[in-house]
Parts: sequence; structure tokens; C-alpha cells
Amino acid sequence: MAALLEGEASGYDLAKGFDASVANFWAATPQQLYRELDRMAADGLVSARTVHQERRPDKRLFSVTEAGHRTLHEFTARPPRPGVIRDELLVQVQAVDVGDGAAVRKALEERMARAETKIARYERLRARLLDGRFEDDYLATAERIGPYLTLMRGLSFERENLRWCEQSLKVLRQRVAGEQPVS
Repeated sequence: MAALLEGEASGYDLAKGFDASVANFWAATPQQLYRELDRMAADGLVSARTVHQERRPDKRLFSVTEAGHRTLHEFTARPPRPGVIRDELLVQVQAVDVGDGAAVRKALEERMARAETKIARYERLRARLLDGRFEDDYLATAERIGPYLTLMRGLSFERENLRWCEQSLKVLRQRVAGEQPVS
């Protein structure tokens, strides 16, 4: 529902724009998005209208209702549930001493590549949001700052992923080479 605060959108538009809006902190497939939109519409949290299109299937556009705005207000007023980490790579690293070290190093390299790709994408999005303004000016004058703040968390998360992978790879490579890890 928070993704609809930018304005009316179709399920397709939301799914397509998901990477540029909330994917840095929330994962969902297009099918999950469509199911959730239908559920929220049934609950009166979003409204849907059908737009007839020539040569294309009709599409449904969704927008947040007053009840949806109240629900979002209530949601932001309560303390969030604690987050949890469920990351198979961390389990693999935990077991690297008895596992396939080469496969774990490869997985770390792949995680680094994904983090670098995400960092580049998030930096492009950040530049688009700032649109030539200084960050302080943007934060003082932008209509909505939530998307920017969550983007900055996503950047921080991916930068830390990258740092941790680099450090872990360095240690694992030194172990394979029989060297003592250097701090």
C-alpha cells in the first residue's frame, strides 16, 4: 500500500517499478503483488478502477482510499516487529570449515557482484530523486522523504554486504594459501 502513495498505479506498474521503490527493503513477486492488491481492494484499503484499452487487455488502476490512509497511519504509529535475518549464504559461511570452500568463495563473489549492481542502481535512483539538489535541500523541501530514507538504508545495507564479502573472501583465500589472516 505504501508503494501507492506515489499515486494511482496498475499492478503491472507496481511490479515493474518495485525495484526502484521498495525492493531495497521488501521482496515480493509480481504474483504476490497482485494477490495483495486484490486483498486490499476487498478490505477497502485501496480502490480499483478499470481502464479500457484499445488493442490491449483492460487494466485496473489502484489508489489508496481514506481507510487505507488511516491503516497506514495506524501502522506507522505502532512499534515494528523485530527483523530477522534468514540468509543461506551466512549458513554456508558458518559451515565453510567442513564444507566446500571453493563453492562458498564463489557464492561470496556472486553476492559481491549483486551488491555492486544494486549499489549502482540505487545511486542512479538517488541522483534522479535529488535531481541536482543537495541532499539537505531535498530533505527539507521534498513532498515525500520516506522513499529517499529507505533508499539510503538500502545503499548502506548493500555497501556493508560488499564490505563483509570482501573481508570474508580475503580471510578464506588466505586460509587456502596457508597464510595468517591480516587485520
